[in-house]
Amino acid sequence: MEYTQQSDPGEPDAPAVREEVAEALEQLAFLAIRHLTNRDISFTAASTLGRLNREGPARLTALASDEGVTQPSMTQLVQRLERQGLVTRVADPADGRVVLVAVTDDGRALLAARRRSRTTQLTELLATLSPEDEEALATAVRAAGPAFQRLVESAARVRRSPGSTAS
Repeated sequence: MEYTQQSDPGEPDAPAVREEVAEALEQLAFLAIRHLTNRDISFTAASTLGRLNREGPARLTALASDEGVTQPSMTQLVQRLERQGLVTRVADPADGRVVLVAVTDDGRALLAARRRSRTTQLTELLATLSPEDEEALATAVRAAGPAFQRLVESAARVRRSPGSTAS
């Protein structure tokens, strides 16, 4: 991508840089979704299990909202995951009338197996690159890692902010 110039001829245009980064991230997302995703469970099921694993037990309504599905759809998903032994319902320690959904040991084991599989697939894919390309990617990851982490954290904050339209 070619940058448009601002007042300082040596500095790239910020919107052009953002567009270039967005395009690269979109390519990475495509790679992850199309080539590294196991098809053993749905994307929404995997995302829900991952959230429960990272953040702990949650109300069904919160899961539905965070995943962008209706409460009846999330209820059906949780029932399927329960039948598979991947989640369980537990009482909220703060309010015994409230039921939370929690990931089980089998659910955590499935997530770990999926992560190992993706890592293996990606390692094999990286081995197809030249040593120079591998080193370029390694350098970029080391340099951009902290920024990626801040981007993920920012996306989580935006998604959970009241009145957010992010999906």
